[in-house]
Amino acid sequence: MKQILVAIDFSRCSIHALEYAILLANRIKANITMVWVDNTQIDESVYLQSIESSRKEIVSNFEELISKYGSGLEKGEITYKIRKGKVHIEVANQAKYSDAMLVIAGTHGVTGFEEFWIGSNAYRIVTYAPCPVVTIRTGYEFNKEINKIVVPIDSTMETRQKLPFSAKIALYFDAEIHIVSLYSTSIKAVRYKVDNYSKQVKKYLEEENVKYTMATLDAENITNSTINYATENDADMIAIMTEQETTTANLFLGAYAQQMVNHSPVPVLSIHAKEYIRIASR
Repeated sequence: MKQILVAIDFSRCSIHALEYAILLANRIKANITMVWVDNTQIDESVYLQSIESSRKEIVSNFEELISKYGSGLEKGEITYKIRKGKVHIEVANQAKYSDAMLVIAGTHGVTGFEEFWIGSNAYRIVTYAPCPVVTIRTGYEFNKEINKIVVPIDSTMETRQKLPFSAKIALYFDAEIHIVSLYSTSIKAVRYKVDNYSKQVKKYLEEENVKYTMATLDAENITNSTINYATENDADMIAIMTEQETTTANLFLGAYAQQMVNHSPVPVLSIHAKEYIRIASR
């Protein structure tokens, strides 16, 4: 049975991610594994009693979550894993061990200069995970349906690789994919490349019997343009490659995926280019 991992620290942010994971798992028919990571840096031989007490509390918290949310999972089961180390690395390691098809992580999002200094565990999980990751903002109110998935297309070769997994999610929910061609330049050769990629995406979706619509945007900042389109069209998810075009307008704002994870009010599905072969073979 398919596996979905949820990064848990028992905050409202991570519980919200668990609730979203149940929505996805019920359509995908997947099990859910919650992962909590002990990232404390203390001498276990000195504080053994305190550590044991803390572990019992963590187990109790997990059992409470299973008791509360277990019945909401229609086909699979909810389990948990406790790991020790750095959060993003251990979540990624558990995803590899479980052969997870998807990781769900909650994020508070950041604004302004804050993101230059504090970083984000959610973004680090996106970077290290061996499978696609969905990040969801704490305040995002989701329904039982995913009706619209925005798939931005730019001039990079990798931009099309998000299609197989995005199409699968669309089919699970009978959702419509919005193919959004992003023009970050007036150079005709580059715009032609974007158009050509979008036509290939359209053909793929037609072959897979996925509903779609098409739009074009002149985008000085592809992150802002994608987010604005998603919010204006009441989209339920944005699917991205972790790296897409870098333009002068967003060169100093950090990695593309980091901007999306930190600023999108809509859940973001992030896919690494290397995931294409692995996902397509499933």
